[in-house]
Amino acid sequence: MLAQLLSPALRGIESYLVRVEVDLGVGLPGFAVVGLAEGAVREGRERVWSALKNSGFSIPPKKITVNLAPADIRKEGSALDLPLALGLLAGAGELSARTLEGSAFAGELGLDGTLRSIRGVLSMAEGCRREGVRSLVVPKANGAEGAVVEGVEILGAATLTEVVLHLRGKRPIQAAVVPAYTLNQTDLRAAGDLSEVRGQGRAKRALEVAAAGGHNLLLFGPPGAGKTMLARRLPGILPPLSLQEATETTRVHSVAGVLPAGHPLVRGRPFRSPHHTVSDAGLVGGGGIPRPGEVSLAHNGVLFLDELPEYRRNVLEALRQPLEDGTVVLARARVSLRFPSRFMLVAAMNPCPCGFYGDGDNRCLCDPAVVVRYRNRVSGPLLDRIDLHVPVGRVPFQELSGQGPVGESRTVRARVQDARSIQRRRFRSLEGVHCNGQMGPGEIRRHCSASPEVARLLQRALDRLGLSARAYHRILKVARTVADLDASREIEPAHVAETIQYRSMDRASPV
Repeated sequence: MLAQLLSPALRGIESYLVRVEVDLGVGLPGFAVVGLAEGAVREGRERVWSALKNSGFSIPPKKITVNLAPADIRKEGSALDLPLALGLLAGAGELSARTLEGSAFAGELGLDGTLRSIRGVLSMAEGCRREGVRSLVVPKANGAEGAVVEGVEILGAATLTEVVLHLRGKRPIQAAVVPAYTLNQTDLRAAGDLSEVRGQGRAKRALEVAAAGGHNLLLFGPPGAGKTMLARRLPGILPPLSLQEATETTRVHSVAGVLPAGHPLVRGRPFRSPHHTVSDAGLVGGGGIPRPGEVSLAHNGVLFLDELPEYRRNVLEALRQPLEDGTVVLARARVSLRFPSRFMLVAAMNPCPCGFYGDGDNRCLCDPAVVVRYRNRVSGPLLDRIDLHVPVGRVPFQELSGQGPVGESRTVRARVQDARSIQRRRFRSLEGVHCNGQMGPGEIRRHCSASPEVARLLQRALDRLGLSARAYHRILKVARTVADLDASREIEPAHVAETIQYRSMDRASPV
């Protein structure tokens, strides 16, 4: 007897429907799975057999053939366990084929018949809604995550037996319901407060400008000056995620398998800080079965690279395309996948290997050629894509021993949110553009027009610093953000002058 049912599967962070066809025919007993089934899918045969047996179901010895259509797309993961078990039960006459129509099923089975959580349920639910599927049955642990998507009924089950009783109409499963905008509220205390960083007024101002416009930031200075502390307090001044941004971020985290249990929707902006030994595949994504990398896990958040010159050159160069395009395209022989990667890059570095070059105390013992080689580990094209280069010097004793203002992050965050509100109104008709740092050339021409006085100031800066066209455009974007923080409709010379001061690495000489 032939049984057919639907199951959502993942391809990158997108979902598509797999038609699971199960045939129990005459012949020598066997179990064959065709349709480009990868390791975890093929191993599912053993899990399914044990789960059925331990749940009290009996399948007669038959020649079993399972086809996963479309047969030319590789299937991977354990989410096909549940539809495979239900297909066997329907093929054996334990379930009516009519009860499987209009629904989709996904879940990993334990040997005792329990349903274990799977990756990518949010993407699966969106795929089912797009294809007009009425309901989706998933493990109970994933129910709230799927319920974030409106337009498809999400049924969370704890065991295979619960699903069978539901399909038989004996014990219906209640649909998962979740108030999407009250989940996983951001805990700003975890980010710390800017008042904990003594002194560094200029660096704090640069942090505010970067947060207000979504700009990339490089902090450089001697060890112990507060570069890492400043970077780690950035999430505390960033505006909250919109529902659209939260859904995009959750999709990536769910597919990568890093979504925290009990938090079906990511509400805090991600802060990713990979170690400098990370590989290029770990940073931008990849692997035998391509998965999102750190740049995609930082989507709509912050990617912090501490000790920037210590990262391997090929790893840093892989950042150039994500920084420019906001996406990562992983092209393989069999498949080409696209992962979102629109993030703020925040990096920190010492001025030389010992860290004390230029601190004023002549403690640096590095040879000038060594300093040059150290600086050159960060290439010019990558440096050109960073909007703000800010020196972080040693803190005087008077500031270090003093008391900072209480709740400084809250005050800065309010100014950042006001500036972001101006930008949301400015870009409300543009899809995928939420802040000044995401503007393209067309938006720059439209919203960053320069008066003759501003144009003369920019011309002098370009002539003296030898800036590239990209650096010129980034100066205009940052100046637009500084103007927004001042609630100014026009970019004034003072805004441009401040912005030029944030291009320290363009005019800094290592020797």
